Amino acid sequence: MRRLIIVLFLLFTLACLFGTIIYIPYRAVWVYGAPGASLSLPQRIQYSALLLWNEGLLTRPLDTNGAEQNFTVETGETVNSIAGRLEVTGIIHNADAFRAYLIYSGWDTTIQAGEYKLSAAMSAIEIARELQDATPEDVTFVILPGWRMEEIAASLPTSGLAISPEEFLTAARTPRPDFDFLAGATTTEGFLFPDSYIVPRGVTVDDFVNGLIRNFAFRLAPDIENGFEKQGLTVYQAVTLASLVEREAVQDDEKPMIASVYLNRYKINMKLDADPTVQYALGYSFIQQSWWTSPLTLIDLQVNSPYNTYINAGLPPTPIANPSLDALQAIAAPAETNYLYFRAKCDGSGFHEFSETFDEHLANACP
Repeated sequence: MRRLIIVLFLLFTLACLFGTIIYIPYRAVWVYGAPGASLSLPQRIQYSALLLWNEGLLTRPLDTNGAEQNFTVETGETVNSIAGRLEVTGIIHNADAFRAYLIYSGWDTTIQAGEYKLSAAMSAIEIARELQDATPEDVTFVILPGWRMEEIAASLPTSGLAISPEEFLTAARTPRPDFDFLAGATTTEGFLFPDSYIVPRGVTVDDFVNGLIRNFAFRLAPDIENGFEKQGLTVYQAVTLASLVEREAVQDDEKPMIASVYLNRYKINMKLDADPTVQYALGYSFIQQSWWTSPLTLIDLQVNSPYNTYINAGLPPTPIANPSLDALQAIAAPAETNYLYFRAKCDGSGFHEFSETFDEHLANACP
């Protein structure tokens, strides 16, 4: 009888050991996934048991109707601090259970500092997973006034958007007849409105390009359209001229004056003689590492291109850059002048000397 009791005790002990060493960790893997590789066997057993004991606190949300709220993880903040604040702010059930899960999963050392949007409608496991990536869902993308589409494309690889420069350029050069002002246009150049955009990280290239054009359409207020019409211009013609103004003007205050010069030349069928159109025709300068070669040489001014307004009368075939709202307004409401010429002042201020005659223009040359 005594031997039987000893045997039964040993079997019971073995069963307990089996449950502790085998079943509990196995069950934890089934419910919570594989443990972190850095856990020792005793730690794996310990935290597996803790998770199974607190299962409801980890797998069920605290409040299925919980509103989304901002939560910031500070650089260098401890897991204890993060878990405690999550409990205090009413996002999770229990800080200790949450901390145990982080340690079990190995995620206690990989939480990223940053801004998060969390909710009590998320389970603690979902929140732990969320804290592993502070990458925002939206990206801020900036287009500067006067950029041509290639410059926009060049900024994409570091933007966080999954759009390649090649994809963007293909889309930007695809006609988009859905917009009245682009009817018949072969490119969207000029209508990719300069602004700061909040864009979903996974936006498609077509939605991205259309969003830029819609922003232009939104800025095309009735007074601007009426101003274009008053100047005898279609929207496309006006944007083309505005792109020249944008590239010529260094000081925003001078845009209406520069607009008046180009409009005065255009109305009397005088060649526009605009340097930016030659720069656009020349394309990228590997020597200067720029899309806008400066200064231009006499040979540059003879480049054989329909965009070269030194050898071709009228407007270039398309806008040469994407103008700002100021440049559009300058064409809609230019300064009232008789000026036909302008050149940069010699003081390096970025301002220009304006003149009505070519002789005056020559007299304004720097010594």
